[in-house]
This record gives sequence, structure tokens and C-alpha cells, in this order.
Amino acid sequence: MSLLGFLSSLIDLLLVIAGFGLIIFLHELGHFLAARWAGIRVMAFAIGFGPAMFSWRKGLGLRAGSSENEAVNRFRAGERGISPTEYRLNWLPFGGYVKMLGQDDADPTARSDAPDSYQSCVPWKRMVVISAGVVANLITAAVLFVIVFSAGLKTEPAKIGAVYPGTPAASAIARNAAELGVAEPGLRPGDEIMEIDGDGPRSFQDVILASAMAERGEPVDMAVKRAGVEGVLSFRVTPEIGPRSGLLEFGFAPARSAKVFDSERDDERGEIEKTLAKLGLAGVKPGMVLTRAGDIASVRSGEDLARAIDQSGGRPIELEFTDGVARVAVTIPTKPALQESSVKLPSGTMFVLPNLLGLTPVMTISPEGASDGTGEAYRNERAESQGFKSGDIFVRLGAVEFPSLAQGIAEIKGNARKSLPVTVARAKDGGYELIDLIAKIDSDGTIGFVPGDTAETGTLLAMPPASVVNVETGSTARTTSAAAVVTRPGLKLKRVGGTPVGTLLEAREALRAATKDAATAGTDAVVAIELEEGVFTAGGAHAATTDWRIDASDVKALHALTWAAKVSPGIFEPEEILLKGDGPIDAIRVGLGETHRVMLNTYVTFARLFQGTVKIEHLKGPVGIAHLGSKVASRGFIWLLFFLALISVNLAVVNFMPLPIADGGQFLFILAEQVRGKPVPAGFQNATMIVGMVLIAGLFLILTFNDIVGILKQ
Repeated sequence: MSLLGFLSSLIDLLLVIAGFGLIIFLHELGHFLAARWAGIRVMAFAIGFGPAMFSWRKGLGLRAGSSENEAVNRFRAGERGISPTEYRLNWLPFGGYVKMLGQDDADPTARSDAPDSYQSCVPWKRMVVISAGVVANLITAAVLFVIVFSAGLKTEPAKIGAVYPGTPAASAIARNAAELGVAEPGLRPGDEIMEIDGDGPRSFQDVILASAMAERGEPVDMAVKRAGVEGVLSFRVTPEIGPRSGLLEFGFAPARSAKVFDSERDDERGEIEKTLAKLGLAGVKPGMVLTRAGDIASVRSGEDLARAIDQSGGRPIELEFTDGVARVAVTIPTKPALQESSVKLPSGTMFVLPNLLGLTPVMTISPEGASDGTGEAYRNERAESQGFKSGDIFVRLGAVEFPSLAQGIAEIKGNARKSLPVTVARAKDGGYELIDLIAKIDSDGTIGFVPGDTAETGTLLAMPPASVVNVETGSTARTTSAAAVVTRPGLKLKRVGGTPVGTLLEAREALRAATKDAATAGTDAVVAIELEEGVFTAGGAHAATTDWRIDASDVKALHALTWAAKVSPGIFEPEEILLKGDGPIDAIRVGLGETHRVMLNTYVTFARLFQGTVKIEHLKGPVGIAHLGSKVASRGFIWLLFFLALISVNLAVVNFMPLPIADGGQFLFILAEQVRGKPVPAGFQNATMIVGMVLIAGLFLILTFNDIVGILKQ
């Protein structure tokens, strides 16, 4: 990162810290003002914890450190005009507190009999005091949301971009599909989501929350508007755990614009240009707009690029980009696309497996790493530090020989925090050498490499999956055609119908040629294939020819396959809309509605945490919030205000949880006192206080550890 980029990130972080401080200040100000209203003497108003960095007290002025001892001595000397309240800025900038006379959350036995003490105040007024911080946070959030929606917030619309194969979105069938003349299953790029479970989503973030907060196994109703369809499609989609996020997902991305990712930072723009060049787009600059893609003369979105690749027929396609002044034309190659079938991993997660009628490539370490299209690259460095190299082919991984992507990932994730024996085949002098290694697997179930496969480099085969679900039709699980001929892993496909093949992509074309007549007639096909075994054995390889019977449905699926390319809509920025109220009144309505929605979602998050669909690693501690906040702040000041509003609501909800150390727990104790006519026994309060402190401290440590580990892995 350049010096300018570092300074920009530092400024964003400082803005977030200042924003946190403001939210905490307003929370404590709520307690302070309510205490003054109730006639309770306030001893300290503090931002942060630990020793005081600075303090101010009326009658003494500003002091380095605390003025408490000085004030006590002057009180004893009979000096007047000194305020009992000390305003403090403490060294540890996490949280804050208002200390009232006779009140100590950590010591329920502490009390004072003075007429203006906490204990001398009637219970109902104390409940107001305890609740005032939460109320202040909700008011703060509402005000911030009103400001945000008065100015307008740029965000992604509730519109579908890429639909991932093998996901619920890919196989969902509209309940009124026949009525509206829709034959194909699945949600489609360009679909606009009008309602989710009866609520109108304002942005794509609302769609993500709807899936993440759904109950496991329960469908979500979705009303969708699709171009060319008269009427609204009605879907019921049951979200499933996503392989990367670990949260419940529908299985689609936000809609993409036709504008290439850009950045205001020179170092990031340089990285984006390097990534574009690797994808075959040399000369294309960040921020340029795709105007033409093959036969599509007027491109409107990133999805038009995917459509042009699908329709290429395997021919190279020309892309034209412009920045309003210069024009850049590039030609990109296309390649045969394999089938994508959904298989279930032992963890229950569905995994999309590339294959050809069940012919499944072997897992490798990707030779080039991977990129998300924005310049952020994922390398193989952690694996290479253990002796692995880019391009290695997995001959054995733990207990699995010649693993497929699905088998390999399942074996690695199933051995988290363990060491696994591995044998890889590494290219050497025109051949391969076998190397034995020990892989140390991290706690998140990774070795530290970008997985690839042999589909484009050879015809080495893993075992076909026991059963698959066709992602296009969403059909029930069934065995694959290849299961009858590939009976053990490590076989190598040499010929298809007498045609030599060097890659699985070449095998696709040979199979299509060999089954052309059967595809026309709609019948089964029988194709002679040559399989070689013993590829890496000392005794040498030997081949045998066998007849492969392919049923009519698989022949049809084979000839329905389209084309692919290195370039994808992932290079484009998401579409954006401006969320803005129609006027001041509407901005207030939207702001209050957003406050209510976020508050409910926070409560639902805790419910899903206990149900297991949201995990502890999905939560953020102070470090993670600050890190995320700095990224949000880089999107602009309005996004920072929006983020702070979210934090303010979450702080209100967490503070009012029924934990003894939190405001919610204290409120319950006072409520019990109001009902019983006497305080809750100090022993019970002490015991619950200790439990609460242990829970909060443990959660703080876990979240902070996860935050730091997550940041280091980025």
C-alpha cells in the first residue's frame, strides 16, 4: 500500500473511532441527563475505561489524570463551588460509564443513604435512568438514518445478477410458472425482487439479511418481476448454508453494471490493471465501461457479457470498452463449459462440482491463484511455505486417492487443526515426480491455496460422485453415467470414439461429435472410450477400451452445454441506486422504519446464533467493527453515518439484553424491586453479576481473537 493509501485508511479509521466515541457519549449522556432529572448525584461521566487521560470538573478546570483526590481534599477543607461531577476521558477507548452516588454495577452491595443517592431514588425513576442510554441510542440511530435518507445512500438494488449453479436460486420453480408461460426453472439475472416474505426490500442488503435470518429448512416467499413476463413470479426458495460465508444464502449475487471496478487510490488502480491484463484485457483501464460484447451491440449490464460468452459458439468474441474519450477493443477466447452438478459434502453443505457426465477432474493447486476482479488476489503462499507448489496435482490427500474438488475440500475441512499426509504429482523434465508432504490444516479448515483441477490441463479422473443434482433442472439426486465406466480413481481418459483427447474440454467436444446422431434422434448413445490406469505407478501405465452407454437425458444435457471464458461479470462494479426519501417527512418515515428493522434483525441474529445458522465467527468484536467501519467509511461520509446508525441500534439492543452487567439486567433487578417492594438479595445479584461478567469477558476475547485472525488472513 502506498503512503497516500495508508494515510487515507488511517483517516477512515480515525473517523470511525470518533464516530464510536460520539455514539458512546450520547448513550452515557442519556443516563446522565436522566440521573440529573431524577435528582441523583452523578460522580463521574466517563468515556472509555481505565485510568483518566484528562478530566474536567467545574471549579477546578482541566486536569491531566483524575481530579478526584484533589476535589475530596478541597471538599474536606470546606471549599465551595466545586462540582461533584468529574468529566473524564479514559485511556481505554472502549465503552464508557456514568457513576452515580451509591451505584456500582460490579458491586451490588455498594450503597449510600444520602438523599440524592441512587438507592434513595424511587424504583420507577431508576428504571428511567437505566433505560435512558438505550433510548438515546435509538434516537441517535433514527436521527442518523433520517440524515442518510434525506441526503441519499448509494447502494445495490434488490436485483439479481449471477445465479450460482447448484444453489436454491438455480433450481427454484415459480408456483405460477405455467400460468405466466415460464418453462425454465430458477431465478435469472436481471430479476427484480419486489417482496420477501411480504416486505419490500429497499436494497440487496435486505435480500442478504432475509436469507441469513431465515429459519433453517424453512422456505422464504419471494415475488419477482422479470423482463418479458406479464405479471409477478411467485417463488418459494429455501436458503442453504453457503460454502464461503457459512450463512444461509439463496445463491445469487447483486446485479452488475457495465463499469469496470475502479478506485481513487493509485496503488489499487494499478493492481486492478494487472488483474485485467492477466484476464486478457490489456489496455482496459479501471472505470471504463463495456459498450459492446460480441453480437450484443449495446451492453447495459455485466450480465450481457455472460450472455455473449454463452452465445459465442466457442468462437473468440470482441469486447469494446470506453471511458468517454478513448476506446479499447480486445478479443477474448472462449472455451467449452463443463456441467456443474451439486453434491452434498459430509458437513451438509452443497458443493458445485464441475464434471462431464460424471467424468470428474482431480483437484490441483491453481497455478495462478485467483482474484475477485478488483485487484484483491488470493495466493498460494501459505501452502507453498509447507512445501507445496502451484500446479501440484493431488495423488493422495489423507484417506482419499486422486480427490475431486468436492472430495478434497471435504477431507481438508474434516481435518481442521490436524496434520494430513499428502502425496502430490509435480511436473519435472516433461514428466511428473511424486512428493510426500505433511499438510498443516488451520482452524478454519484450509491449507492456504486456491484449489483448481485438471480439466484444462489433462484427463486425469477422480471417482465420479455417488449422486448429483442437476443444477439446471433441480432434479432429484441420481448416479452419473460415468459411474459405470470409471470404477476407481486415477484413470486417465485417452480416446473418445477413436479421437485422442488431451483435456477434459477436448473430451467434451469429442463426446458431442460421437453422440451427434443420438442427440438428433433423442436416443441413448454408446461411445467407445479408452482409459489408462497406473499413470504414476512404477510398473507403468496400460490402457483398455470399453463401451460407455449414455442415456438420452445425458446426451441432451451434453449438447445443451454452452461456453465459458476467463473474463466474467465479476470485473464490473455492482449496479447502484440512490435510496432517498421523497421529502423530509418520507425521510423520517424511512429512517424510523430502518431503525425498527435493524433492531428486530439484531434480536433475530441472537436467535439464529442459538439455532446454529449464525455462528460466533460471524459476529464482530471491537477490532472487527473498527476494521469493517474503516472500509465502509472509504465509501463516503453518508455510508459512515449509515454504519454508525447500525452500530447505535446494535449497541441499544445488546445493552438491553437481560445480562446482570448490562442495562437490561439492571432494569430487571429494579423491576423486581418495584414488584417485591424490596431489593433483590445482594448474594443473588453478586452471583449473576459474576456469571454475566464471565460471559461478556469470554465473548469479548473470542470475538477479538476471531477479528484479529480474520484481518491477518486478508
